[in-house]
Amino acid sequence: MKKIRLGAGSAYWGDLLEPAVELADKGEVDYLCFDHLSELTLAVLQRQKAKDPNEGYIKDIEPWLEATLPQARKQGFKIVTNAGGANPAGAARKVIEVAERLGIGDLKIAVVTGDDIFPDLDEMRSIGIKFPNLDTGEEDIDRIRQDIVAANAYVGGDYIARGLAAGAEVVVCGRVSDTALFIGPMMHEFGWTYDPTDKDKIGAAITIGHTVECAALATGAVSNLWRQSKDPWRPGYPIAEVSEDATAVISKVEGSGGLLNEWTVKEQLVYEIGDPNNYYMPDGIADFTTVKVEEIAPERVKLSNMSGKGLPDKLKVCIGYRDGWEGEGSLLFSWPDAYEKARRGERIIRERLKLLGVDPIELHFDYIGVNALHGPVAPEPGEMNEVGLRVAARTRTKEDADTVKRESTHLWTLGGIGTGYLSPAQPRPSVSLWPTLVSRDQVQMKLTMVEMGGARK
Repeated sequence: MKKIRLGAGSAYWGDLLEPAVELADKGEVDYLCFDHLSELTLAVLQRQKAKDPNEGYIKDIEPWLEATLPQARKQGFKIVTNAGGANPAGAARKVIEVAERLGIGDLKIAVVTGDDIFPDLDEMRSIGIKFPNLDTGEEDIDRIRQDIVAANAYVGGDYIARGLAAGAEVVVCGRVSDTALFIGPMMHEFGWTYDPTDKDKIGAAITIGHTVECAALATGAVSNLWRQSKDPWRPGYPIAEVSEDATAVISKVEGSGGLLNEWTVKEQLVYEIGDPNNYYMPDGIADFTTVKVEEIAPERVKLSNMSGKGLPDKLKVCIGYRDGWEGEGSLLFSWPDAYEKARRGERIIRERLKLLGVDPIELHFDYIGVNALHGPVAPEPGEMNEVGLRVAARTRTKEDADTVKRESTHLWTLGGIGTGYLSPAQPRPSVSLWPTLVSRDQVQMKLTMVEMGGARK
């Protein structure tokens, strides 16, 4: 039975590089997949691209490729990455630059684009398409239209599969879904399609991709079993060994750190999901209630009996828009009466802002050590050695955000004795998320094959 090995080399922009190199060196993988994007990353990247058309991709692509491309060429595995972000073509040029620097020739790169629908928003609206906010219920983007900086659809793995079929050794994508990085290779290797007859296989592909997409989260990170995780400073990233019968075994490099067992896999399966019966992805709808999770050996967990429900008619779109400015400050208050001093500090800041006529859109206070994580359900504390106070505000202007920052520094003198101030953060633009849906047929995907020294479509 045909099998392929997929390594998860990254979960986010700035993730650990060493475990990815370990996968490249020792994982015996057929594909090494790098996920670098979060929901608001594209808004940040689009702002970079607006300032410089050569920017807008994840800069991690350079060190990640420098560290793994030589092994990819030596061992024959393929690399799939969404580090293209808002500028996949620019990222592909960086891949070529890295390959030339390493002395690697004849490299074939597939560039997947089409997820960026920002240039098409007005034309789509002119024919009656609306973009309702899935969180607030607002019917369309009229209120924010002039402030939009990014609009990207989550797309699937089919164009990744096309790029691999065309001989690509590196596939560079924009906003494909996290699972698509793994689904594309499965579709290519096993011939799985969006045909209804393959709905359970695509459901399995989504389930497998979701299990490993967050890298170390399947191998002991962010886990209830954190005490059992061995050498968590050098976690092993997961490998999915997928068979053409739509089963998989999750493992990691022997001797690597972290923890992999039935429960770490189950923790990742329920991570960031709503309805486990209907996990919507651009490639299909997976049903997580049918999957069987079985620990078959130390650090080897089998997934079987996975299922799916076909292809959704619509794709999720994340619209990022300018939404004011952010200002913040952080302070520390010492014993005795640390919590009482911190609460007095909040009142002082609120009164100072009133005196200065600053009316933030949002003003938020966290008491670190008391309720920064548990919020209003946290119990009142007893006597404490120290308490931190973080003030964060969203304002209409940069000047008001700077005032929030500046006024928080005054607690160093206006607050109770034993007050310290941490290094202030500079005011920064606030970008908010407008989640919506768009019909699949409104997103026009494109594949471009790029070779060392030229390009062809």
